[in-house]
Amino acid sequence: MSQTLSLGRVRHGLGPWARIAGLTVCALLTLGPVIWTVATSLRPPAESFDLPPQIIPTDPTAESYREVFDTIDVWLLALNSTLVTGLIAAGQMITAGLAGYAFARLEFRFKRPLFGLVLATMMVPLQVTIVPVFLVLKEMSLTDTLLGLIIPAFPTAFGTFLMRQYFLGMPADLGEAAMLDGAGPWRIFRSVYAPLAAPGLAIVGVLAFNYHWNEFFRPLILEVSSENFTLPLGLVSLQGNLGTGSISVVLAGVVMSMIPAVLVFAVGQRPLREGISSAGVNR
Repeated sequence: MSQTLSLGRVRHGLGPWARIAGLTVCALLTLGPVIWTVATSLRPPAESFDLPPQIIPTDPTAESYREVFDTIDVWLLALNSTLVTGLIAAGQMITAGLAGYAFARLEFRFKRPLFGLVLATMMVPLQVTIVPVFLVLKEMSLTDTLLGLIIPAFPTAFGTFLMRQYFLGMPADLGEAAMLDGAGPWRIFRSVYAPLAAPGLAIVGVLAFNYHWNEFFRPLILEVSSENFTLPLGLVSLQGNLGTGSISVVLAGVVMSMIPAVLVFAVGQRPLREGISSAGVNR
């Protein structure tokens, strides 16, 4: 009996340490490439491919970051990315909020089939729709413009689903009380439900910003003029002719492009975590 109790105490004591060890391994596997990227960006180009690789540079230098500014117009690219990504995030928050509220609180014909159709679009790859989107934008003279990147990205199936779940978890009595006071559907949404849905809208905005800040495929297809390039597309110029550029310079540009996304995620981490938890327990 005493041996059984002692074994139980040992297992109970090893449990937290096993979880900590497992999380540490997962964290190292996740952060390892990021640490290597930052470290390599601080090395001279001649030390980029040293074997065995060194995590801490022996002679750190910021020369690669200066060369990034000399090679590409970082400020213009960052401005384009900020404009495109910020407007897309704001647009998705608006469209997801309105669509999610309509599917959750309003009654209209073909409501369920339409919502199923919205969810079905999540299974269609972007590569399948890029040609029709390009042809439509060409007819509207929006190719090779920033608006051509912004407007097609406003609809969001995932954001609509998330906000629908969020609105379903809110008490229906609030809307009924406002309706008895003479408020219409738009007033109920704007004055009652939208303020309560702010954490959910923050989730949509943060996820949209992080995704579209790093987006490469659509700008590659839709943009031709270098003055309309976004930051991920402009960083390709750092590779040089036939990819012979310095790896340290390329990774310095990558590190610089990561900073805004990391800051946005750090600021929005709390509403992101709370909003996802709240939406997850809704029906």
